[in-house]
Amino acid sequence: MISPTTPVFEGDIFDDEVLNDPYPAYEELRGLGAAVYVPRHDCWVLPRYAQVRAALDDHRRFSSVDSVGLEPTLNERRRGGVLASDPPEHDVLRGVLSESLAPRALARLRTDIGRRAEELVAPLVERGTFDVVRDLARVFPVSVVADLIGMPLAAREEVLRFADAFFNTFGPLNDRTRQSLPVAETLFDELAAMMSRDHLEPGGWGEAVYRAADRGVIRTDQVVPLLRAYLVASMDTTINAIGSGLWLLAESPEAWRALREDRSLVPSVFEEILRYELPVQMFFRRTTRPVVYEDVVIPEQAQVSLLFGSANRDSRKWTDPDRFQVDRAPMDHVGFGYGVHGCAGQGLARIEAQAIFSALLDRVERIELAGPPRRHLNNVIRGLDSLPVTVTTRRV
Repeated sequence: MISPTTPVFEGDIFDDEVLNDPYPAYEELRGLGAAVYVPRHDCWVLPRYAQVRAALDDHRRFSSVDSVGLEPTLNERRRGGVLASDPPEHDVLRGVLSESLAPRALARLRTDIGRRAEELVAPLVERGTFDVVRDLARVFPVSVVADLIGMPLAAREEVLRFADAFFNTFGPLNDRTRQSLPVAETLFDELAAMMSRDHLEPGGWGEAVYRAADRGVIRTDQVVPLLRAYLVASMDTTINAIGSGLWLLAESPEAWRALREDRSLVPSVFEEILRYELPVQMFFRRTTRPVVYEDVVIPEQAQVSLLFGSANRDSRKWTDPDRFQVDRAPMDHVGFGYGVHGCAGQGLARIEAQAIFSALLDRVERIELAGPPRRHLNNVIRGLDSLPVTVTTRRV
């Protein structure tokens, strides 16, 4: 029951116009209240930073089980996966990859990832003009993560199509979701076959997950869903953060200049990119009991959008939040989530993005747009389809 005092948003947060530029809608939602009802989708939205951060840290009241997307029938298909589970099951699944993703293990990869970034960036810079998204952002994370898992080459061509379709299914049954469902289902089966034990390279993370099943840590039927979920989630943030980040830096010559003059800013500027132009705009949760925000009550079993993209632009948390600020260092943004569902691959994402930025900074004096960026619309992911740039090489 919605009370007369319940803030209501009559718009559609999945409309093309909103997805192209969500920030006016986010500002309206934050102004309406800490919790806002959206009748068009019979769901609630948490648009402010404090409530999103708290909900992420409260899986007992905001459950991910069968609820990480909006549509119940589609949530059933994600049942038991690492995204759609709560502790203790979630802890077991996540723990399988924890050794590979621990800071010490990732530190050993830093040099090799840096070398790979140099090898990819150098010929692009020599060309002078290239597409950041198609030539760089979509190439690098796929090759790095696929090699670490031990995936066959044939599977890698399908990963990006699956990721886009997969994340569309987290939204409502709109045209994007309906068009994505057959793609996701077909590629779901193809990737499952390609990530069978016989197809994975020995010594990779994929083999480690199969060994965990051999030991009885997880069930055999959980192996491929765990690998697939990690593969998709670990790449998408990095791909779109690199694309959006270089767009922001191309439009801010002073920011690029600041990075060239002080490389210690590179890690913090990646966090600012995630705050300002967040790749994963929202995930959903379901309330396990009524949740009260002042005089507003979200009922039990309500579907709730944790609106990360809005939380990261909340002026209650950030000073001048709609300004991209190269020295802000917003380490407590929610771009990687928080709590038990904090992104397992965030350490690797940071290493990959910093490697690409550093490789470019070594060679590029100036980066400029060579044409208008083109946005790719997805129900929950924000990113670009194309970003043509021209680079001027550094004077030696």
